[in-house]
Amino acid sequence: MKKLFKIILNTIPRPLLIRLSYVARPILAFLLRGHKFIDPIDGKGFRSFLPYGYGNQRNNVLSPSTLSLERHRLLWLYLKNETSFFSAEKKVLHFAPEQCFLKRFKKLKNLEYTTTDLESPIADIKADICNLPFEDNSYDIILCNHVLEHIPNDTKAMQELFRVLKPGGYGVFQIPQDLSRAHTFEDNTITDKKERAKIFGQYDHVRVYGRDYFDKLRSIGFKVEEVDYTAQLSKEDIEKYCLAKGEVIPVVYKA
Repeated sequence: MKKLFKIILNTIPRPLLIRLSYVARPILAFLLRGHKFIDPIDGKGFRSFLPYGYGNQRNNVLSPSTLSLERHRLLWLYLKNETSFFSAEKKVLHFAPEQCFLKRFKKLKNLEYTTTDLESPIADIKADICNLPFEDNSYDIILCNHVLEHIPNDTKAMQELFRVLKPGGYGVFQIPQDLSRAHTFEDNTITDKKERAKIFGQYDHVRVYGRDYFDKLRSIGFKVEEVDYTAQLSKEDIEKYCLAKGEVIPVVYKA
């Protein structure tokens, strides 16, 4: 069955696949139900997760029920176990809201929850991350995950994120990151989409972030914690939740 899913995922155009996935999700969740792997976001169990990836496909990473990936499940566990996100009254700004989080976060009565994106039809406010329509010091928490790698002027975007974050507030700014690289890599002369997907992970990514990503955030004014949350989890939990061992969560604070 997994071989069949891989063939399907590799042959259907991705925009169509994304739309079909929401229709097929209940069927996939039913067919793959089991106890070996758990999606912590909804607590459902499966005998396997689905493969996912652009070119370099990863096996056993896409939850059949929430469509969460490793980074989503890791962030959920971190917010649930290490923060007061689910209980304290906070004003939250969420960029490009992920489907696995959107409805769940909207239902939290403790949050004043706003979503924003330049193009997404499901976002509350259409806005350019480099020119945000929000006042200074507006939000207690900002979630901006897998967005900055799409932004040509990420310095300006980071400055805007810093501006609208309240003093004492925090943000989570996950990005695809190659921790083996000391320095972030960009090359606008590469224009072929297949070549860009091969080098940057997706054709619409403008860079591959290296370890210097954290220092760039610090240069903007953020205090940065490089949280390897998988180091605090057991090997059994990492396997059970299908997490990427060693993935770093960039948690930023505004003093």
